[in-house]
Amino acid sequence: MPKPRRHILTIIAPGILVAATGVGAGDLATGAFTGAKLGVAILWVVLLGAFLKFVLTEGLARYQLATGQTLLDGAIQHLGPVVRFIFLIYLLTWSVFVGAALMSATGVAAHAMFPVFNGRALGPYQDADLAKIIFGAAHSAVGVALVLLGGFKLFEKIMSVCIAVMFITVIVTAAMLTNDWPAVATGLVVPRIPDLTIKSLSWTVALMGGVGGTLTVLCYGYWIREKSRTTPADLNTCRIDLAVGYVFTALFGVAMVIIGSRVTAAGKGANLVVDLADQLQTTSLGKTGRWVFLIGAWGALFSSLLGVWQSVPYVFADFINQFRARRDPASDAAAPVDPRNRAYRAYLFAIAIVPMIGLFISFKDVQKYYAVFGACFMPMLAVALLLLNGRAKWIDPRYRNRPLTIAVLALTILLFIAAVAATIQLKFLA
Repeated sequence: MPKPRRHILTIIAPGILVAATGVGAGDLATGAFTGAKLGVAILWVVLLGAFLKFVLTEGLARYQLATGQTLLDGAIQHLGPVVRFIFLIYLLTWSVFVGAALMSATGVAAHAMFPVFNGRALGPYQDADLAKIIFGAAHSAVGVALVLLGGFKLFEKIMSVCIAVMFITVIVTAAMLTNDWPAVATGLVVPRIPDLTIKSLSWTVALMGGVGGTLTVLCYGYWIREKSRTTPADLNTCRIDLAVGYVFTALFGVAMVIIGSRVTAAGKGANLVVDLADQLQTTSLGKTGRWVFLIGAWGALFSSLLGVWQSVPYVFADFINQFRARRDPASDAAAPVDPRNRAYRAYLFAIAIVPMIGLFISFKDVQKYYAVFGACFMPMLAVALLLLNGRAKWIDPRYRNRPLTIAVLALTILLFIAAVAATIQLKFLA
């Protein structure tokens, strides 16, 4: 019996990493706020968002397995030097805002569980602000140490534990709060928006765009290389593990909408986690419920931080490989990224240190830009997949986009452009 169990875990591991990395502060906040404003009638949007992310990530895997190139390799080679320049600017900017947001969020969640800095001050920073800085920096340092010292196998194990903790605790919390299961079932299968105002539509589209990861979707290609999936024969395995990963992602999003629909919270950004936990204690589930939810939320936030710290340096190192290959024909642009190389380690330290400046400013302001930059990536990815997986001279015709896939990608572009607009409206104009 143990062997089949290990085999199943091996199959679904990269999908689990996608789910654990993709679910973070944005999913917590957007799910809870949308649930509070529109209730469980909007649950179908979570399923739609997870499905669209599945289609995008499957297209990325299909391109890589059919061509031997990562999607980034293909985009730089086939779509021109402008893409290279735009992507580098985007990657650097995204890394700063996401790194700051994740450190702030983990710091706030840790302070909620261990309020050891209450009554303490360091200059203008005191209590929760001081805790956010110290706990956030500590989480960043721990993330770096785990990536450098543990390697991919330890990373897999820690992420598996985090995702088990976060999904079990958050889903149990949602189940304990639910008192109208027929309404939940209807919300999952009947597409409707209870209040057809501009603001409600904005929250609906933002919820769809907030399900799962953004730029971290690219990292799936590097994780499947770590699992030695390199040929088209591995495509069905990838589809299975992605399906599992996005089912987990959808379940987490559904749970957060349910929690938001049952508990009124006024917090902003990462503080929303604390506010939700306090409300659970005082109005619904008591002290045990508060701790169960906080542990699950912390698991979601720390797994996102660790996933970003481990995976995004792959993207930068791959970019550097492409740059060197253009200048030196002897370089192999398609060579797998080695986590021990200088570019990978330099970016790991950069993403762990440079965004710390965000710990000293309002998380709400950091999260605004993080949300917008994250939302912008998905329509760009969909366009790249339409182009790279659409031309017979760039990919084996057997693995080109089918008409249904083309239609879904086109819909994805429209919906995620709407998600960008909705995010801007909610974060800056509301």
